[in-house]
Amino acid sequence: MLDLLIEDATVLTVDSARPLARRIGVWNGLVVGVDEELEGLSARRTVRLDGATVVPGFVDAHTHLAWAGKSIGVLDLTGTHDRGEALAALGRAATAAAPHDWVEVAGYDQRVVGGHLDRRELDAVAAGRKLVLQHASGHACVVSTAVLDLLPAGELTALGEDVDRDETGRPTGLLLERAQLAVRRARFPHPLGELVDAIERAGRVCLSQGVTTCAEAGIGAGLIGYPPVEIAAYQEARDRGGLPVRVQLMIAADALHDLGAHPGDGIARGLDLGLRTGFGDDVLSVGAMKLWLDGGMMARTAAVTEPYLGGAGSGQLQDDPDVLRRTIVDGHRAGWQLAVHAIGDRALDLALDSVAEALAAAPRPDPRHRVEHCGLVRPDQLARLAELGLTAVIQPEFLLDNGDDYSELFGPRRAEWLYRGRAFLDAGVPVASSSDRPVAAGAPLRALRFMVERRSASGRAVGAGEAMTVAEALHAATLGAARACRREAVSGSVERGKLADLVVLDADPARTPAAELDGIGVVATLVGGEVRHGALD
Repeated sequence: MLDLLIEDATVLTVDSARPLARRIGVWNGLVVGVDEELEGLSARRTVRLDGATVVPGFVDAHTHLAWAGKSIGVLDLTGTHDRGEALAALGRAATAAAPHDWVEVAGYDQRVVGGHLDRRELDAVAAGRKLVLQHASGHACVVSTAVLDLLPAGELTALGEDVDRDETGRPTGLLLERAQLAVRRARFPHPLGELVDAIERAGRVCLSQGVTTCAEAGIGAGLIGYPPVEIAAYQEARDRGGLPVRVQLMIAADALHDLGAHPGDGIARGLDLGLRTGFGDDVLSVGAMKLWLDGGMMARTAAVTEPYLGGAGSGQLQDDPDVLRRTIVDGHRAGWQLAVHAIGDRALDLALDSVAEALAAAPRPDPRHRVEHCGLVRPDQLARLAELGLTAVIQPEFLLDNGDDYSELFGPRRAEWLYRGRAFLDAGVPVASSSDRPVAAGAPLRALRFMVERRSASGRAVGAGEAMTVAEALHAATLGAARACRREAVSGSVERGKLADLVVLDADPARTPAAELDGIGVVATLVGGEVRHGALD
């Protein structure tokens, strides 16, 4: 007997063999079948949806649950466009904090407040508190003098251009890219309970958006890592029932170290006990090895071949190119799936060359390596992405939110290369949609809107020739994203034997105007056949 029978639904299955269905049967957390595959089966519970649309649970192939959850409840400057207003809000938050507290602030964006704030402005309102403004992109922060005083002067000097300095040579408080790690080391450790709560908060938001599986893009170290024992927070969340969604954990490359393995095994660096991609189960597992090659466009640190317009430079790589190349080769040799952060086209060149070297040095079937973001992709790079079997893991919401800014940053010619869609598909490059939450709101239906419409929130066309169909965009956010996470055998479509991760929508995306896709409501989200958000009746 089935646990649940859903009838009279419009099911967009994302299964090419059967794109549409009307009935879904669920037993023991799995899809037993659809339509005629259910003939003769009874159910403990039957729900009729009166034609409502059901799609597979959305898979967010690149997100940051802990960071997103910690951003909930702190001062968030998102939407604050006046410099004085921002400083006043910072002053109120600092005054409310205890003298020795860290005051952490989310949503800081220098573009909307007339340029970066500096330590002197922060000190004037910080009341001596340790004030940290995390840039919305994750690729920079601004800190007060109370924080700078905790950082060893020699370390700041060694960080070079990642530490912004004034005319006297003193740090302004703006720390770029890996310079942020000094602040993280001074701030650590975060209690595991704090992270468990953050993961649960973010997971609940995901469910409200129809997301049932998340790939956490870098734990244990790196730009957005927390304590080295961070995986324990996810295990604790699962054990106490506070893990609302399925989670795949990408391990930051900085967490890998020499294991002393047998030379014949080819494992130069790895995790203790030899853990690698694939360990775990359908609820919590280890995914790709995450490494950062460059920065971000919002912070003007993505490494590009031609300079940004307006004198913002050409961005930067995160380390010496040879060090980054060796990390990619070592990770591949050790059996990891690689998730290589490359936003600018110069960083993508390094990614392509390094992955090609790794594949030649140690061939293996279907390594399924990924390029995270693929933000600026020249026409000549498309064929190489396909030849190397790389998946483009894109964040369409970035251009919905920032399309105007990025278009001005690169000019008309290069704006056509931003976060591509159609060109990837035509070149044979698999596409996975994701959010990079909390850099973007994370709602998959917002991503669908941009992939189909290719217009920023202001209505500006950004790479109009890169538009996808609704079916292609839905595939990127479900089965394409599941494939990027090596989970296509168990999720991403509604078909027999797969997990019963389902979303009920209040409108059919295939029959909704592109500009209204992000207005479709999530009626219910089911994980393993269990309603975890909303209601079926």
